[in-house]
This record gives sequence, C-alpha cells and structure tokens, in this order.
Amino acid sequence: MKNMQINHAQKGFTLIELMIVVAIIGILAAVAIPQYQDYTARSQVTRVVGEVNALKTNIEDALQRGAEIVDGYTDNISANEIALAYDSTKSNLLDSSAGTNGVTITGGDTATPTIAATLGGQASAAVTGAVVQITRDAQGRWTCAVTNGGNVTGWKDSYAPAGCPAS
Repeated sequence: MKNMQINHAQKGFTLIELMIVVAIIGILAAVAIPQYQDYTARSQVTRVVGEVNALKTNIEDALQRGAEIVDGYTDNISANEIALAYDSTKSNLLDSSAGTNGVTITGGDTATPTIAATLGGQASAAVTGAVVQITRDAQGRWTCAVTNGGNVTGWKDSYAPAGCPAS
C-alpha cells in the first residue's frame, strides 16, 4: 500500500495572530476617535455660524426700514417677521435658555447690533458654552468671532471656522 499523506489544513487563527489584530484595532481606534470628535466639534461650530449668519439679512432689512430690533421685538416691523427670523435658528445645537432659541440680539436700536448665539443643547461637550458673536459696524460691515465662553472644557481654537476666528 502506498504511503498516504493526510493534509491537515489550518482551521483557525493562533492566539498570537488574534492578539496582533486586536492591538492594531486598538491603535487605530486611539487615533481615529479623537480625530472624529474634533471633526464633529468643528462641524457643529461651523453649522451654528451659518445658522446665525442667516439672521443678518433680517436685521439689515429691519435697519434699512428704520426698525429697531431689541432681542426679538421691533417697533416698526411685524413681530411675525422677527419670529420667522428666530424660527430659522431653532437649532438643536443652541442653548435654548440663552435669549430667544439660543440667540440674543443687543444694540438693535442702533446701527451696530450684535447677534450672539450660545452653543448648548445637543452640541458636543467640547463646544457647549461657546458663543458665536456677529457684530455690525456703523459702515454696515459684519464681523464674526467665536469665544469659548470662559467655561468650555476641551475647547480648541481650531474649532472656529476660518471666516469666524476664535478670540
């Protein structure tokens, strides 16, 4: 009878191979998770800046018509028009206890109003409490800045978008 060789195919991974795969996954996760959290925080701040910038149009319109805007109330334009402006900023990333839907307008009775939006709600812990502030000067130019609110844990200036730097 001929000598028969029996092939025993490997049917699994060795413990060392599994440990190497787990170590690689752990290293990737240790790098990827903080990067993802930073990306999420940056995108949330950028989103709020965009949402608050939408109010500039309503304020410019009101100022051109001689109206005053004082935290959501005007003397010369209908309350419905301002309500529409604030409804556009009903963001789940704003602190609803700050102002109207998280937005406060100061100096609305002058040509230099300031819009301030405080992050909160469902925003990342790294940006909760940060304030997006958009200010109009007497010449009609708008400037934007983001501050960490003084009590934001984990805030990085890199969270602020290029057009609205951290101050």
